[in-house]
Amino acid sequence: MSATMTAPVDRLLYKPEEAAEALAIGRSTVYELMAEGALKYIKLGRTRRIRRADLEAYVANLAPLSN
Repeated sequence: MSATMTAPVDRLLYKPEEAAEALAIGRSTVYELMAEGALKYIKLGRTRRIRRADLEAYVANLAPLSN
């Protein structure tokens, strides 16, 4: 996605690239998170999609840094 495009907020399923944009992280990081099980995904044929609820759950489970 280009810097001017953003994923719609009402989207239910995200491509890994779109999830990366929504999380403000790299695409390869999203694939790593999926591979290690930290970010759940579903397979639709040969494609992978991440549910909005799973993105929200991932963010909710992030531990804040303590100083």
